[in-house]
Amino acid sequence: MEIIVFAAVVFIIALFIISKAVMIVPQQNAWVCERWGEYHRILTPGLNFIIPLMDRVAYRHSLKEIPLDVPSQVCITRDNTQLQVDGILYFQVTDPKRASYGSSNYILAVTQLAQTSLRSVIGKLELDKTFEERDTINAQVVSAIDEAALNWGVKVLRYEIKDLTPPKEILQAMQRQITAEREKRALIAASEGRRQEQINIATGEREAFIARSEGEKQAQINKAAGEAAAITAVAEATAHAISVTAAAIREPGGEQAVQLKVAEQAVDAYSKVAADANATLIVPSQMSETATLITSVMQMLKTGAGKTSASS
Repeated sequence: MEIIVFAAVVFIIALFIISKAVMIVPQQNAWVCERWGEYHRILTPGLNFIIPLMDRVAYRHSLKEIPLDVPSQVCITRDNTQLQVDGILYFQVTDPKRASYGSSNYILAVTQLAQTSLRSVIGKLELDKTFEERDTINAQVVSAIDEAALNWGVKVLRYEIKDLTPPKEILQAMQRQITAEREKRALIAASEGRRQEQINIATGEREAFIARSEGEKQAQINKAAGEAAAITAVAEATAHAISVTAAAIREPGGEQAVQLKVAEQAVDAYSKVAADANATLIVPSQMSETATLITSVMQMLKTGAGKTSASS
């Protein structure tokens, strides 16, 4: 019986020792192992063995990216304006040994350093610039923290400002300024619109006047060209008719035909005058004068025909 009890006690002690000797570290974690109170090694993710009573896990660190909410604080800008600023810091443990022995509380250290760095950066900027240069502020805070955090085994990845809240009076003044600026832009836009409208109207009237003047000019040119063409055509037709007439006169019997034609026209003229009741008809005292007139006309036609032939 005593042997059974002893064996059971030994078995329980063995299970206890084995349970203390086997360490299973989760993924993205690092455990710091100390031997007799002194740093010994880092237990990596997976199955690890330690010596019970000699070794112990002193620190457990997560290697994941950690978001840290930085408490809100009051910062004073370069132009002596108070700002309520809060942000969030993202960091990661890169050296478990330094994170364990470099600082008693690296999270508190990073938080305090983020606040002091933010106050320093905000103090170099004017109020308006703090709203415009958030990216610059974030980068400068990260640079200031990251340099000091290396000794703590921590890598600062980024810092983001969540909110910038000026005092109520400043907010009201900024609102009035924005309203005035928008009204100013609206007035400028309206005046620019009226100016552009007047320019467009003047330009349209000028172009219309030019178009009308160009149209009138072209019309006059076309009219003159048409009149010139008509005069030329009439002259050419008259010249052709004279040439044909002269050629016909030179033909046998041409003179008699002309005499007959002139006589017919004379008789026709007399008849038209006689048909007018209000007209006064003056008849030559001798009808031989009419023949004399016809003879003179024929003599003129002969002279014209002779000049035409001589020129040709």
